Amino acid sequence: MSKIAAIQMASGPQVSANLNEAARLIANAAAAGASLVVLPENFAIMPMKDADRLTAAETDGKGPMQDFLSNQARVHGIWLVGGTIPMQTKHSGKVRAACLLFDTRGERVARYDKIHLFDVRLESGEQYNESAAIEPGTDVMVAATPFGKLGLAVCYDLRFPELFRRLLDAGAELFVVPSAFTVRTGRAHWEVLVRSRAVENLAYVVAAAQGGYHLNGRETYGDSMIVNPWGEVVDRLARGSGFVIADLDRTMQARIRNNFPTIRHRRIGT
Repeated sequence: MSKIAAIQMASGPQVSANLNEAARLIANAAAAGASLVVLPENFAIMPMKDADRLTAAETDGKGPMQDFLSNQARVHGIWLVGGTIPMQTKHSGKVRAACLLFDTRGERVARYDKIHLFDVRLESGEQYNESAAIEPGTDVMVAATPFGKLGLAVCYDLRFPELFRRLLDAGAELFVVPSAFTVRTGRAHWEVLVRSRAVENLAYVVAAAQGGYHLNGRETYGDSMIVNPWGEVVDRLARGSGFVIADLDRTMQARIRNNFPTIRHRRIGT
């Protein structure tokens, strides 16, 4: 039985400092027996301003953030989900928020670009406009892994169950969701959304979050968690840096999908 882990951070604007912290937490998770480790959204840079994200953006397949992920996966012999990193686009003023998956050899096996962008205004006065600096992705991504077929999603994607149905239809058995929820939206919706995606799809959800205060003035909710296919929270971390870890019981998942066949009972959209 494999162990899966989600890392929680409170990243800042300095890439090198964030990578050092990520390396420490990856090593701890691997030492605890994790074979699959998931980093949070923006793990490598939580910029002070949008221009900083653009400056740090890497070309596809080359750059210190991608090299870091490859090296960490290879050194620890783990599958590693690289939260999101800024990736260059043809649009000179925008980046893609790319979620990368590396295998135990340090080879990249999948890339997912965040599709749904967080353009909202909260009653508290907080306002976010990700589309001003980020170009949305267009393609869903499911990758074959030793842990089953893995569907990739990022943060705001959690609010769109149709995306997860697309992943399910492509064979997904577990989902990874690197995130950076605000405190207000996280308190109201985070656990509900993570558990709902698990229950609806009878799938594991590994939700790695940013959790704490950031130098750019943001505060993120945290509460990284792993949820099993029955919707139970197996492990969670409320705030601060650290990781959560749980067994991936595929036998239990197969039994639930067989005995409680809601997926096969679908009648709309099939």
